[in-house]
Amino acid sequence: MSKPIVAIVGRPNVGKSTLFNVLAGERISIVKDTPGVTRDRIYADCTWLNHNFTLIDTGGIEPESRDIILSQMREQAEIAIQTADVIIFITDVRQGLVDSDSKVADMLRKSQKPVVLAVNKVDNFEKFMPDVYEFYNLGIGDPIPVSAASQLGIGDLLEEVATYFPESSTVEEEDERPKVAIIGKPNVGKSSMVNKLLGENRMIVSDIAGTTRDAVDAVVRYNHKEYIFIDTAGLRRKNKIKEELERYSIIRAVTAVEKADIVILVIDATEGVTEQDAKIAGIAHERGKGVIIAVNKWDAVQNKETNTVNDYTKKIREILSFMPYADILFVSAQTGQRLPKLFEHIDVIIENQNLRISTGVLNEILTEAVALQQPPTDRGRRLKIFYMTQVAVKPPTFVLFVNDKELMHYSYTRYIENRVRDAFGFKGTPLKFIVRERKEKE
Repeated sequence: MSKPIVAIVGRPNVGKSTLFNVLAGERISIVKDTPGVTRDRIYADCTWLNHNFTLIDTGGIEPESRDIILSQMREQAEIAIQTADVIIFITDVRQGLVDSDSKVADMLRKSQKPVVLAVNKVDNFEKFMPDVYEFYNLGIGDPIPVSAASQLGIGDLLEEVATYFPESSTVEEEDERPKVAIIGKPNVGKSSMVNKLLGENRMIVSDIAGTTRDAVDAVVRYNHKEYIFIDTAGLRRKNKIKEELERYSIIRAVTAVEKADIVILVIDATEGVTEQDAKIAGIAHERGKGVIIAVNKWDAVQNKETNTVNDYTKKIREILSFMPYADILFVSAQTGQRLPKLFEHIDVIIENQNLRISTGVLNEILTEAVALQQPPTDRGRRLKIFYMTQVAVKPPTFVLFVNDKELMHYSYTRYIENRVRDAFGFKGTPLKFIVRERKEKE
């Protein structure tokens, strides 16, 4: 079940980034008293009570600004609104209700999304409550007084937001078909890839009910099996977005990755792998999704030699060093070259994502690994790993019980992961390791 997406929108300088940082629990957005500081939308995974959701911070909306940066921020905010399940509309009690607030409210009404109205900078409820009532004039529900800076009213705000979270969909949980998201920078051939897969194999295309986001879902049948492809290429949108604004691809990727089991990261062969590709790949890696790296437009690469594939692979492995488990395929959406191989890889990854290893076998591997490479020490105290067990799948998740968590260095966890991979492969899927501390006598 994908997590709900909550977007924070409003005029510049009303405290969106401050609220975002409070909810995210860390300073992710730059907070500065100057309109236009948050030019990029930033996202974070948040938890409140028993609710998990993805939060998006947006640049401020200036409805009629001709300033290039402000108009680009407005476009970003519009995409955030379209992809969100719930919108927090934030206003400023100290500036009062202004014309721009009304115009933003009109934009939100047209989106037909649930909107929770937050009136920020209410540091003293008794003093400011009469001013809060003025915001009823926006006509989009009860204003909730908050102070992001003082962390007042946050619980009431989140309680209201959570009322709009979708209930667990039994239909979605019962749907066993693999969900595959195609992500990547704009203009790398994501749509072309889906269209080729659909056209070449005479697949059935059906719009899946409830798809209200920018992504387009299609059911693809191949070798008597069905797959749901989530095409994040919002390039078919009617208000064309300038290709150079690569940041738009981030939120699309977040939205699609949340819904997917497996992610195909599309890289443009003519351009090569970039840091932007690494950012997008990181979204899938952090969320524990299976990954295939598809190098598209391979037919357009000129002067290919014997080592061209090896050189390309080496460069990809360098920049995407955090996902050595991901397979690399050199394809062409235009000619269909090697596209059918995607299905073979998807099937293998699904199997690996759901693979369970018995505790006895895992501890045999652990004993051998510890014998071959001694655990680290610190000031005379040595790490002891008592045992390891698998606790979850999708992604395969393992718990290591140790005498002291502080001694469990990242490099040694990676060493244990590599030994597990040597034994069982787990190709295409990340592995998650949780370190738990327990006393020796236990």
